Amino acid sequence: MPMPFRAVRRPALVLSALALACGTALTTAPAAYAKASPSPSPSPSPTPTPPARMSTVGGTLLGRSGTQASLQAGAPALPKKLTARSWIISDAESGEVLASHNAHWRLAPASTLKMLFADTVLPKFASTQTHKVVTSDFDGIGAGSSLVGIKEGLTYTVKDLWLGVFLRSGNDAVHVLSAMNGGVDETVQEMQRKAEDLQAGDTHIVSPDGYDMPGQTSSAYDLSLFARAGLQNADFREYCSTVRYDFPGEWKTTKKKGKTTKSRSTFEIQNTNRLLAGDYDIDAYQGLAGVKNGYTSKAGNTFTGVAQRGDRTLLVTVMHPDSGHDLVYKEAAALLDWGFKASASGKVTPVGSLVAAKSAQAAASASAGTSTSTTATATASADPAAASATADSSSSGMWTAVGIAGGSMVVVGGITFLVRRRWPLPQD
Repeated sequence: MPMPFRAVRRPALVLSALALACGTALTTAPAAYAKASPSPSPSPSPTPTPPARMSTVGGTLLGRSGTQASLQAGAPALPKKLTARSWIISDAESGEVLASHNAHWRLAPASTLKMLFADTVLPKFASTQTHKVVTSDFDGIGAGSSLVGIKEGLTYTVKDLWLGVFLRSGNDAVHVLSAMNGGVDETVQEMQRKAEDLQAGDTHIVSPDGYDMPGQTSSAYDLSLFARAGLQNADFREYCSTVRYDFPGEWKTTKKKGKTTKSRSTFEIQNTNRLLAGDYDIDAYQGLAGVKNGYTSKAGNTFTGVAQRGDRTLLVTVMHPDSGHDLVYKEAAALLDWGFKASASGKVTPVGSLVAAKSAQAAASASAGTSTSTTATATASADPAAASATADSSSSGMWTAVGIAGGSMVVVGGITFLVRRRWPLPQD
């Protein structure tokens, strides 16, 4: 039986996360998905034992099994009794990984994979664009999938559909958007390319909605990359900040005093993330800012969240904790509490970093090179003796100016790139 929704007032600068109850439910694979996989990939570990060797993207320590943390004297102790097979806590702005546990372990992601779906498809369609649903839009939806209640023959805006994805984790909404995007197969291939650009090498997509499929994997590290990328998009932030929404239903005709009127009914959908709304054994988390969670029998509970307190914004991902009521939320909250204390203490050395997308690195490198060339040429005309020194320093100056205007600078692999320092999170 679903727990009653308990309304809470969101603090300023708060987004919402997605409901645990909204994940897909079964593991039976429909035949319609069989051709969606573009290439073979290792399956998630069938036992709760991480592989001996994992990816080292983001840092060597992140490829090691077990907990990785570098705590100086006086640093807060990590939470005790964490049961998740994999977790990671990082600074959403700088990308510094504060601590991790089997960060690159390839596991079934469940509906947290919808973050990558949004990263891939959301920018393509204006929120006001409409789509009339046809029967074929639902092809391939897995048995037992979570649904928002979309009906064929009815018209929905893109905003309606994305709120169905974010609030109710509706696989029907995912499939309608996939149909608009050229179909499930095309969307899966685009998601794989997006993952590769984000350097999410642990991720292999078979279904766009996160439904359990053979070979479908991601990792705590990759899910954090997906969340960080998505939160750069204003629509993404808006949708994942919505607590409840009147979703469009069927048209109704009424007659009154000989006059016939036609109106569309609505039904309320609610975001049931327990760190947002609270539950009988867990309080709403102060400053929670998103992003997505899920559940399947194979993945267990998965959750990626972002929270903001003061001038610090942290990302946490928790994958497959032990069974227990709201345990994925409790462990995520404990890690966020530790992360904020650790950041304030200044006594924790990062163990790795969330890397930049390949495209962002290339664009930053090209932009910095262009600026260097332009500045050096101009300086040479005015003072040839200073040209060499200016060429060496102009790149740093350009990026500092951009950083002051709207972002902070992060160095990954020797390439400076721009990351938004402050997301304009919605106000109450």
